[in-house]
Amino acid sequence: MSSAANSVGRALWLLIGFLVVSAIYLYAFPQANVFYAGVVLLHAVAGVVASVWLLLWLVRSWRRGELLVRIGILVLFLGAIPGLVLIYTGALRTEWTLVYVHLGVSFLGAGLIAAARLGDLGWLPRHAAVRVAALLVVIAVLAPAARYLRETWNQHGRIENPTLPPLTMNGEGDGPAGPFFPSSAQVYGGEKIPSKFFMESDSCKRCHEDIYNQWNSSAHHFSSFNNQWYRKSIEYMQDTIGTRPSKWCGGCHDPAVLYAGKMDTPIKQFVHNPEAQAGLGCMMCHSIAEVKSTMGQGDFYLEYPKLHELAASKNPLVRTLHDFMIKLNPEPHRRVFLKPFMKQQTAEFCSSCHKVHLDVPVNHYRWFRGFNEYDNWQASGVSGEGARSFYYPAKPQQCADCHMPLERSNDMGNVDGKVHSHRFPGANTALPAANEDAAQLKTTEDFLTSGALTVDIFALSPAKAPLAAAPMKPGAGTEHELATTFAVGEEAETKITPGSNVEAAPVTAPLNRVHPEVRRGDTVRVDVVVRTKRIGHFFPGGTVDAYDTWLELKGVDDQGQTIFWSGMVADDGKGPVEKGAHFYRSLQVDAHGNPINKRNAWSTRAVVYVRLIPPGAADTVHFRMKVPEKTGGKITLTARLLYRKFSWFGTQFAFAGEPENAGNNQQQTKPGITPGAVGAASVTSDYDDRKFAFTQSLRGVSAKEEKIPDVPIVTVAQNAVALDVLPANAPVPLPKTQLVKEDWQRWNDYGIGLLLQGDLKAAQAAFEKITEVDPQNPDGWVNIGRAALQEGDLARARTVLEKALAINPTLARTNFFYGSLMKSAGEYDQAAAHFQIVLGQYPRDRVVLNNLGRVLFLQRKYADAVKVLQQVLAVDPEDLQAHYNLMLCYNGLGDEKMSKEHQARYLRFKADEAAQAITGPYRQLNPEDNNERQNIHEHVSVPLPITTSHVATAALDRPAGRVPARAGAGVPPVQTERSSVAVRATGAPGAQR
Repeated sequence: MSSAANSVGRALWLLIGFLVVSAIYLYAFPQANVFYAGVVLLHAVAGVVASVWLLLWLVRSWRRGELLVRIGILVLFLGAIPGLVLIYTGALRTEWTLVYVHLGVSFLGAGLIAAARLGDLGWLPRHAAVRVAALLVVIAVLAPAARYLRETWNQHGRIENPTLPPLTMNGEGDGPAGPFFPSSAQVYGGEKIPSKFFMESDSCKRCHEDIYNQWNSSAHHFSSFNNQWYRKSIEYMQDTIGTRPSKWCGGCHDPAVLYAGKMDTPIKQFVHNPEAQAGLGCMMCHSIAEVKSTMGQGDFYLEYPKLHELAASKNPLVRTLHDFMIKLNPEPHRRVFLKPFMKQQTAEFCSSCHKVHLDVPVNHYRWFRGFNEYDNWQASGVSGEGARSFYYPAKPQQCADCHMPLERSNDMGNVDGKVHSHRFPGANTALPAANEDAAQLKTTEDFLTSGALTVDIFALSPAKAPLAAAPMKPGAGTEHELATTFAVGEEAETKITPGSNVEAAPVTAPLNRVHPEVRRGDTVRVDVVVRTKRIGHFFPGGTVDAYDTWLELKGVDDQGQTIFWSGMVADDGKGPVEKGAHFYRSLQVDAHGNPINKRNAWSTRAVVYVRLIPPGAADTVHFRMKVPEKTGGKITLTARLLYRKFSWFGTQFAFAGEPENAGNNQQQTKPGITPGAVGAASVTSDYDDRKFAFTQSLRGVSAKEEKIPDVPIVTVAQNAVALDVLPANAPVPLPKTQLVKEDWQRWNDYGIGLLLQGDLKAAQAAFEKITEVDPQNPDGWVNIGRAALQEGDLARARTVLEKALAINPTLARTNFFYGSLMKSAGEYDQAAAHFQIVLGQYPRDRVVLNNLGRVLFLQRKYADAVKVLQQVLAVDPEDLQAHYNLMLCYNGLGDEKMSKEHQARYLRFKADEAAQAITGPYRQLNPEDNNERQNIHEHVSVPLPITTSHVATAALDRPAGRVPARAGAGVPPVQTERSSVAVRATGAPGAQR
């Protein structure tokens, strides 16, 4: 033939040209719109037609025409074969190799044909090799350019914080005029989204059956009114303060109700409607198009993809065509439902619902931090962003590493045969118990008992010395307090109050190595260490006012007699936990001193105590054990860390709780309160003085059966040791320790727990053991320095921290504490230099940035300080210290406007310290909780048959000023809910801290 055009035919040439151009467009610019879908379909049809045409040409005309054309057509046909296969299999992730083979071979073939065609037109040199080389260069340039254009989308929608948080809650989300306020959630276009959009997760099942089945049992599925605990909390909330504040919850819990505009109607009126039972479906999380900040409570934009209606269509032909198009080119679908921040900024994405605060539109009071998983993860070593952690994992971890572990699956979205589990394993054992879902319950229990925490009965000592408060030395400063019902990150260490100035008593430890001995009739202190190992947030996490999480210690002798028991549960393990147990929780009270125990966070006015364990840290728990005269020859102590998703009271209230005399007018008065006086109402947004009975009908509760479930108690971790019992007249057992290098972490954990509770002398004594067994381990020296700094002993801190620096001059935590030492000593240049070393490794550590900013302020380098402190707000816009220091810096710069801006935010977030007065009467009535409030405290046994005659003696043995951690004597303890109304009414003074 005379030319390439004649060889191939003009129509085929145009068809190949369309395939090339459409392939570039489809690869470089994936979009979820009708035009793009049309091009996908046309490309597939044109590809089939071209393949048949090429095959016919090869059969009929192979021996005719220019060689370069013949080779090009052959290569192009070979490239078309994978394309035909992809039409059948779909361009799924598992087929990406085939996709790139199809693209590469097809473009090579098209390039050879183009080289021949351009030679015929005289546009390129006549020499075929030069033409081919030129076209290969063009392809080599086009390929990375197309790849670059395709990948730029991965930078789309990065989660970044605003330079200043809103001054009030009214500046969050759509504000008071918005349909979803006080949730911060917004919808693009300001429109509402039909309920059905969030109720059609079964349409996803067609391609993602494994993921759907996992989700179907998950807590996300049961986030809404199909969860009786949540349902009751919202019903109670709406009955008490109205429907609008409940939207604060609905932004993350009830998408099918809130975003359809139905949450202005009390939920009791349609609680059994499908939209109220939908929970968090696939579309809720996966339709989040933008996360606006890490300030939480639904601070995101939702987008309603109109093409979703094709997926959920009832027309089988439309559904089939939709699924075929998705399989043919899944990239637009992936971009709609799997945004880059969901993979690259997982923790920030999760923060949008797993971090909250309350403010006036919700609680009619002021700003208050609720639960907060993000900030303490970000401040820890687990995130790889915290410089001051006691321990670090082998590599940084995000939320999905623990809560969405990989599972084997053949779902269309699998990567190497695995998908991230959408069971979202966590700690909710209540829902699978109520739903009678054995598989989900096992997954949750396995997760809880997987070794993320450990318990170690570590030390024994004579229980003699009182635990007295110690005055702080100069240099041991205090910090401003955030208004919070939770705990903060590891910056909480800067708020430790030294708890004892008594030299540390010698201990016998570790108990599993030294064969410990006790004498009959003696009282000893048993120290148990609870450590968080593979947890990226505080333990426990979430709504920590609602759980039962406690440490049980039980002693049984070789005659089977129980001689000690702290943490007993009534009703054979199904009832309340005795009030004197060592709890991990946030205990809050309302304005009248009633405990916040009905998920009524909006009524919180003060916190009695918060006791949580930071990630990569430990808690040391003290038990005062009297060894009865009738004890056998050996005692086995067993410590168990126990967890029940909801407290006994919380479950009873959720399923059957109603006010006593529920038919009476709610404006009843309490004894001691004058009718008509301020506070005469028995329930307001500030308090609820009513008593509750568990007598409400169970008809229609959101559970598989109409009964109150027994929420299982899970043993998260446990440990046991044996003590030899000596006669009462035997010599006093002497303290003994056995130091083994591999036990250094146990000594470290023991010291960490003592440090965080302010027992600084004892903490230093524990850390010194590390330096004895391994002087080249910097952790021992660093942690002695940490404790010395808290105590204000700057000379000792300098000595030990310089030893740590000599071992490892670049270790971040050593440099941080040495910098803190230099700051306390007024050596600001050195302080700044060491903080800069830390920030070179951990540029997002808020505490280090705050310290550097403070140093620069003290040096009057105000502009430099502002730049550093603004980096803090880029991590956490609500950081109290940053706003305080920025207020001072701008004042130093003469910028009154900005100084007042930060002052206003500082005052917004700062704790109302006067509110602590509310806790006084409550603590008088609840000595067990007052005991738990103390940083350093002990627990004693419930009354037992063998110890009944010794109860009075045990009380006498207690250090001066301590209260017995018991509800009563001679009867099994019952968790009572005692308010402080009566005490307040009689004008009783507040309890002392």
